[in-house]
Amino acid sequence: MAQTSNLGYPRIGRQRELKRAIERYWAGKAEEDEVREVAAGIRAAAWQVQLDAGIDHIPCNDFTYYDHMLDMSCVLGLVPERFGHTPGEPVSLATYSAMARGGDDAAALEMTKWFDTNYHYLVPEFNGPAPVRTGNAPVDAYREAREAVGDRATPVLVGPFTFVLLGKYHQLPIAEHVRQIVPIYQQLLADLAAAGAEWVQIDEPCLVQDRVAGELALFAEVYGELAASSARPKIMLQTYFGSLGSSWDAVMALPVDGIGLDLVRTPGNQTDLLGKGFPADKVLNAGVVNGRGVWRTNLDATLGTLERIVDKLGRKDGLAIGPSCSLLFLPHDVRLETSHDAEVLADLSFADQRLEEISTLAKGLNEGREAIRAELDADRVRIDARQRSDAHHAGTQERLRALTAADAQRATPFADRIREQQGRLGLPAYPTTTIGSFPQSGEVRSMRARLRSGRITAEEYDTWVKSQMDDLIRRQEEIGLDVLVHGEFERTDMVEYFAEQLGGFIATEHGWVQSYGSRCVRPPIIVGDVYRPHPMTVATSTYAQSRTSRPMKGMLTGPVTILNWSFVREDLSRAEVANQIALALRDEVLDLETAGIGIVQIDEPALREGLPLRRAEWQEYLDWAVHAFRLASSGVQPGTQIHTHMCYSEFNDIIDAIAAMDADVISIENSRSNEELLKAFTDNKYEREIGPGVYDVHSPQIPETGEMVERLRNATRVLGAEHLWVNPDCGLKTRGNAEVWPSLTNMVAAAKDLRKAAS
Repeated sequence: MAQTSNLGYPRIGRQRELKRAIERYWAGKAEEDEVREVAAGIRAAAWQVQLDAGIDHIPCNDFTYYDHMLDMSCVLGLVPERFGHTPGEPVSLATYSAMARGGDDAAALEMTKWFDTNYHYLVPEFNGPAPVRTGNAPVDAYREAREAVGDRATPVLVGPFTFVLLGKYHQLPIAEHVRQIVPIYQQLLADLAAAGAEWVQIDEPCLVQDRVAGELALFAEVYGELAASSARPKIMLQTYFGSLGSSWDAVMALPVDGIGLDLVRTPGNQTDLLGKGFPADKVLNAGVVNGRGVWRTNLDATLGTLERIVDKLGRKDGLAIGPSCSLLFLPHDVRLETSHDAEVLADLSFADQRLEEISTLAKGLNEGREAIRAELDADRVRIDARQRSDAHHAGTQERLRALTAADAQRATPFADRIREQQGRLGLPAYPTTTIGSFPQSGEVRSMRARLRSGRITAEEYDTWVKSQMDDLIRRQEEIGLDVLVHGEFERTDMVEYFAEQLGGFIATEHGWVQSYGSRCVRPPIIVGDVYRPHPMTVATSTYAQSRTSRPMKGMLTGPVTILNWSFVREDLSRAEVANQIALALRDEVLDLETAGIGIVQIDEPALREGLPLRRAEWQEYLDWAVHAFRLASSGVQPGTQIHTHMCYSEFNDIIDAIAAMDADVISIENSRSNEELLKAFTDNKYEREIGPGVYDVHSPQIPETGEMVERLRNATRVLGAEHLWVNPDCGLKTRGNAEVWPSLTNMVAAAKDLRKAAS
């Protein structure tokens, strides 16, 4: 009989309990025991949901207080010396938190995107102490899970190759770093076996990227060593986010007991599986339900796929049915949503529904289609209703058909328009600004809640928001910022805010997904053609500009970021949906310009994130992504300055595409990556204006003026003063006022120091 498996479950809690507990701990309002009690409750609830759904292999050690890569760094003793940790000793929650957020004089670990998702991981550092087994967290997690779900508990580990490859500051060849940590993995496997674990899931998603022969040989060496010990659980080598491609044969030959394949994201794995077959001595973990999308699985079609796989395998007992990847990337439960009609909700499947789909498919495969006839019939009715629904908007379709190449082209070259912009704006050398958002206090959230519940009117809320903007504008002027922002007090999230106003989107009530640490977002869902029913930001930006004589930026989220941070419809190409969003934003940009806004910032932090994992597919993606940005931004006059912002991504590989976006000014993260990202712009002679972030907004530490002066001097030496802006490396929404204003005051002082030195 085929079994069922899950690869990972959301870990923030159904009501974001972990977020609240850990943030209380960081604020000094909760003890460590309270946080651990909340975390234990979240884990117990997650295991019970999976047990009730009939999942045979239930993951454990997939929970984390902040990030699973940070957890593995701690297990391996890779704690940088700046955190004052004694090698070999367990890592305290205080040290763990400092590694995530910074502490005292210790900078936090760098943060970047987990493959092509909006999840951010903390980057391991390999220039510190040698790896040494530190603590017993994976084994303790297994023992706790075994008490709850018995022998269904399956420990999850980040694989040694993926862990090392995603690290930084390697002092040795990658292979040597991998070999250094293999003995620790062997110890962990032995201890897990001794504790009773039958299987262990080892995640190696880097196998779906381009891998060379030497790397695949290293895989064979490492897994040969891990498999050689008799005192170990069975190893399920898990891949996801794509297909193995040219690595297929090498991976199939690895001496492991099972291999997990993503059979949803790309067609290659399914083609190879049905064409080449699968090793008879291994279990196939078939990822047939989408772990990154919310549209309900087509049960009939997916069961057909499983039936073809069984025909190829010649057996069911070597098959486990599961999601394409961890369910970390999905909200908890559609049943928490109440604000949309039943027909819309019937098409959606969150984490808990994915588990139900997996069990239904296993029942249909094991007992025959008649055993799930009711589910298949209901699914067919749902699909028919979906196909009859009208997801199209005539105006959007007409505009797409009328597009020409000129619509995505600025009429004036950068060298000419920057002179016009400088004359219009009259900014000093090293102009100072922020990325856009300012802290959103409990009072802001309370006022939003009162508006939603009807306890205050829209007019009362608008008056209050304007008072907050007035105060923020005054404070920005007082500390000497040159280009101001309105603070985004009226916005919940940089994508959700626009999705709530654009046609073709729906927003959820409780569809929270972890972005990093305690930061959660509610990705909107694109259900139809996208269009703009009315202006979205014009009134707010116009009001804010009326309160100051200094330039006020209009703030928009870019089309590619809105696309990549939403759950996208599956009946259109992503390129077409991106163009639809771009046209809606183009209208907003032009209305801002008409209203007198001289600077419009169109943020694209997710442009690099969407890059396909295989290099051969990059150019196609970059072509349509850049086109979408240019379509949104290119209708303005030469004197209107277009900014964009990108953060926490590796830019070196896409610097040509960034230049092709033709933005006048780009601001980037530069502090947490130890200024490495700046190198991409210097090596490639980026000729537009750039604001390399001078301090890390995700750390509570207040940067010193001298520290920022040094960063700016370094940037000046390689870029030239005439190209530089001065700004933090990201928005300030998640910080508190007690940190923000001293940091910005020091930042403005740093800019003034450089102006004085240059005069």
